[in-house]
Amino acid sequence: MSFNLKGRSLLTLLDFSTEEIRYLLDIAKQVKMESRSRLKLERFRGMTLAMIFEKRSTRTRLAFEAAFAEEGGHPIFLSPNDIHLGTKESLEDTARVLGRMVDAIMFRGYKQETVETLAKYSGVPVYNGLTDKFHPTQALADLMTIEENFGGFKGIKVVFMGDTRNNVATSLMIACSKMGMDFVACGPDELRPRPEIYKKCEKIAKETGGSVSFTSNPEEALKGADVVYTDVWASMGEEDRAKEKISLLKPYQVNEKAMALTGKSETIFMHCLPAVKGQEVTYEVIEGKQSRVWDEAENRKHTIKAIMIATLL
Repeated sequence: MSFNLKGRSLLTLLDFSTEEIRYLLDIAKQVKMESRSRLKLERFRGMTLAMIFEKRSTRTRLAFEAAFAEEGGHPIFLSPNDIHLGTKESLEDTARVLGRMVDAIMFRGYKQETVETLAKYSGVPVYNGLTDKFHPTQALADLMTIEENFGGFKGIKVVFMGDTRNNVATSLMIACSKMGMDFVACGPDELRPRPEIYKKCEKIAKETGGSVSFTSNPEEALKGADVVYTDVWASMGEEDRAKEKISLLKPYQVNEKAMALTGKSETIFMHCLPAVKGQEVTYEVIEGKQSRVWDEAENRKHTIKAIMIATLL
């Protein structure tokens, strides 16, 4: 099934239907096969992508830049030191100027309101490469990785261990609910999912045949899990809370004992990276046979390329 997504922005997966997400994943499969076959189709020849980074990045920058360049386009890296991003010039005016000069904009930074303003005033597709609230391009890569391992989504149980209200956990919860999976957020009560997003995901999951739940009990959460997922305990911008969060999250470390609690040898481990080995996950798990983190990282490029193909062409 084909959809016309030309001109659409990706700010959060809440804005995309299950069928539209399925369409993006199908394109991602196609471009991954093309990449493995060394096909050079240059779909973005003559096009320009502005990439605005307030936060450092490895996978997001590489994925966007490589995906756009492989298709013959010209990506431009912009840091706050390079442009007037809300200083001297209003964000709205920066968005208008960018929209007159480039074909699309990627933003990775702090406030969700910033990426929403860019989308409102630029007039071109805007892609959320991460904000404090959402990380939708990561969630698409997560979906692709899960499907590659299990052949589908129905009946798959995904458990996120740790800070279940952070941007990665939030976007993973949305993605799982959209695709009819059973998502379990497992962490301390102080870091439970954001209520407004949790309620939306509960409603979506009922419609797709999945489920969304929260527990602070790892043994309860991990039983029967097909996917065990975690993220760093202190995200960028939370350095001042690192000690507090480490203390709260120690019981939710993903180690060999935690993986054994699933009762399944085929359970896979996932992590958005970068990882602090020895904190949220042990070396033995992330480097072990159940780990899929490197496939997941590669799939960032293929799913991001799919998003840009669907919204630009």
